[in-house]
Amino acid sequence: MSQPEVVLEARNVTKTFPGVVANKDVSLKLYRGEVLALLGENGAGKTTLMNILYGLYHQDAGEMLVRGEPVRISSPSESIRRGIGMVHQHFMLVPVFTVAENIMLGAETVKGLALDLTAVRKRIRELSQQYNLNVDPDAYVKDLSVGQQQRVEIIKALYRKADILILDEPTAVLTPQEADQLFAVIRTLKAQGTSLIFISHKLKEVLAISDRIMVLRRGQVVGETSPKGATERSLAEMMVGRSVLLEVDKGPPHPGAVVLDVRDLCVNDDREQQVVNSVSFEVRAGEIVGVAGVQGNGQTELVEAITGLRHVQSGQVLIGGDDMTNAVPRRVTEAGTAHVPEDRQEDGLVLSYSIADNLVLNTYYRAPFARGVVLDEAKIRENADALVKKFDVRTPSSAVPVGNLSGGNKQKVIIARELSRPVKLVIAAQPTRGVDVGSIEFIHQTIVAERDRGAAVLLISAELDEIMSLADRIAVMYHGQVVAIVPAGQATREDLGLLMAGAAIEATSG
Repeated sequence: MSQPEVVLEARNVTKTFPGVVANKDVSLKLYRGEVLALLGENGAGKTTLMNILYGLYHQDAGEMLVRGEPVRISSPSESIRRGIGMVHQHFMLVPVFTVAENIMLGAETVKGLALDLTAVRKRIRELSQQYNLNVDPDAYVKDLSVGQQQRVEIIKALYRKADILILDEPTAVLTPQEADQLFAVIRTLKAQGTSLIFISHKLKEVLAISDRIMVLRRGQVVGETSPKGATERSLAEMMVGRSVLLEVDKGPPHPGAVVLDVRDLCVNDDREQQVVNSVSFEVRAGEIVGVAGVQGNGQTELVEAITGLRHVQSGQVLIGGDDMTNAVPRRVTEAGTAHVPEDRQEDGLVLSYSIADNLVLNTYYRAPFARGVVLDEAKIRENADALVKKFDVRTPSSAVPVGNLSGGNKQKVIIARELSRPVKLVIAAQPTRGVDVGSIEFIHQTIVAERDRGAAVLLISAELDEIMSLADRIAVMYHGQVVAIVPAGQATREDLGLLMAGAAIEATSG
């Protein structure tokens, strides 16, 4: 049996940034029609390597080959021209454009002097049918679900004739059902000769979809295996370099007084459409209430309303018995609330500020970090150095701009800032999105420790496994309403999935 064709190869690739070796002598081969999974902790060098393959960076040493030909990929357009496409974790789509308009951007088809949208629509339908992608070329991107937007990104790469696809955290924002649909698409692509690099922190998915698995740790390749020869536990140990606790270790809750009391809350989105509709629930001291639901069912706006980032149309938010309805964020924070926001880039950090300054964003004006109106830089630095060590933030220095950190290390900075002060309410939205298995273990342990210390915890996550592992009670949101609140011990994945999709409601109402 002949060896399959090597379509992409990296040989001894090294890339350094000031103070950091991102990749060191990394070699890999990608064969035609295979799925190669790339695993590693945040900061292990996965994204740097993919950015070299995609022409966003250039290696300092080593060699890249495409279909056996040595190449220097100087830009994404060069990468696309060589048949390499990349679907980024954060989609590169224009919301107010149609699917067809987004797909042809930068690769316009013209007829005479005019854009030939008819030809583009026809090609999208052909690709959609060929790969079972089910995308409407005339739909506006803003009206599509996250899973549908991801399909648009895949079609965009295929439209440009890519036969090598890099998928960066492709299931980070998908529901379990959408992830299953994506895997069906990946299998179809593979069967038709497309080669895929699949980057993920979800070990169960890696074992289900990949043909080979390669693991990076601190910029170097530490192992290669196959799904048949690996388990979630063995992969986690390869990634982290130690034994990792994959199950959440927590005892029974001991609920106390009500800390967060949400009453008949109604909230509008940015288009002034009501997306939170008469929501009521309580979170008590010493318990974790998880909010499950498909992204876009009002969870984001609910959290923003509770934390003072969005106006409440009607209803009440009480924290510790005090009315916090439409209170400014600083007042909510000073009432003893920690907030881990859904979007760490936009709402959690000031990317140009140092790690040290980000760690005091909500306390910089108080002692010991300020003397009157003067900041105490030494105390701020001392605080940062202690928290960087305690929360295992991987950085050469706390003076580094936080924007230079990997996604998981940025998340650790937010967790460190929010949970290093006495709080009575923790609101954690998507706390482990795009975070590696070692960091997930640490974040989960930290959240459980807050509960056991007596804090009330409101956990919002699109990860059903995370909700079921951490929560003591689970509230399911669908179309802006809490349709059920169930004890975690009585919840099954199937029942929660039905509630999240609205099927259980339709069945009972019919």
